[in-house]
Amino acid sequence: MKNNLKVERAIKNITQADLAEFIGVSRQTINAMELNKYVPSTVLALKISHVFEKNVNDIFYLDDD
Repeated sequence: MKNNLKVERAIKNITQADLAEFIGVSRQTINAMELNKYVPSTVLALKISHVFEKNVNDIFYLDDD
């Protein structure tokens, strides 16, 4: 699974630490998601989509590989 987290954070001017605090995880978790090393749970993906006011599919998507 890939994501647009870094782009969405830049658009809203939100740091990894800020996003982590908003959704109740560590900054390292956000970093791991951005590096595609961690796939969030459905609940976590929904929390993130709520922060960015987007659909989950606008932030997270399956890669073709």
